[in-house]
Amino acid sequence: MLRRRHRGSGFRSMKLIVQIPCLNEEETLPATLRDIPRQIPGIDKVEILIIDDGCTDRTVEVAREMGVEHILKFPGNRGLGHAFAAGIDYCLRCGADIIVNTDGDNQYYGGDIPRLVRPILEGRAHLVIGDREPEKVAHFSFIKKKMQTLGSKVVSFLAGIEVPDVASGFRAYSREAAMRLVCSTDFDHTVDHAIQAGRKRLITISLPIRTNEKLRESRLFSNIGVFISRSMGIMVRVYSSYQAMKMFAACGLVAFAAGFLIGLRFLYFFFFTEEHDQHVQSLILAAILLLAGFQMILTGIVADLINSTRGVVEDVSYRLRRMEQGQESTRNSH
Repeated sequence: MLRRRHRGSGFRSMKLIVQIPCLNEEETLPATLRDIPRQIPGIDKVEILIIDDGCTDRTVEVAREMGVEHILKFPGNRGLGHAFAAGIDYCLRCGADIIVNTDGDNQYYGGDIPRLVRPILEGRAHLVIGDREPEKVAHFSFIKKKMQTLGSKVVSFLAGIEVPDVASGFRAYSREAAMRLVCSTDFDHTVDHAIQAGRKRLITISLPIRTNEKLRESRLFSNIGVFISRSMGIMVRVYSSYQAMKMFAACGLVAFAAGFLIGLRFLYFFFFTEEHDQHVQSLILAAILLLAGFQMILTGIVADLINSTRGVVEDVSYRLRRMEQGQESTRNSH
């Protein structure tokens, strides 16, 4: 079970904050907020945070009218990645023990939040990802269903964990996971955090969730092609940051082996045939491939050293976050 933290001679109440990044969600936000339960077994306080990512409509006014406790405002649109990261920091400063992220378009059914946080309360997980079961979502096109499934399998392989619906933004983070995971992209956190969670050995599970009827098109990407291309870029960048040596060494060895074989071919024609001058191009290509392969391997070594440094920096960042939260708790107790 997730233990409640001490405060003086008693226990600190267990707090859940539901964060909702918003960009002009005045029409869909009321339905989203109505679905969020305010009483959950094992949770003492349920609060809501609205992240105003440059809204130009009445999103903030609607949130206040419906009793939202926290509103974090940006002077302009900064993107989902920035909004999510800022929300996580804000929730930690407010003493959240569990953070649930959902969308303001009412895509996810808020009534499933108790099920989503249960594994964290029971100490069985650090991160819980809601599985929409994309193949069963009626308003998903055939292509989107297949691409979602394929993408989830690729990310699961890269992360070393099973994530059936990697694009799902309906997630519950324990305090530990929220402090451990970092946002390295301003596009979307879903792929990034899935791979990080797997590589950092955070216990991650997926649970089936319900979805609501589609109310509007996604504002994160204009079409599925944009989403796929940007997500693939994130996959390569995040995975290579943890497995740089493996990736560069594999590419380097392929280039080196190709150069070596072409070089052997040149030597065969040079020593055993009369065609001495007709295969100079093979020699040049072999030299280029050998040098390229060797350089890739060296690049992998350097990248691996940089990744080691990154690991130290992330650990320092995690420790600083813990110190800051400890100081904040001490101030609040006096």
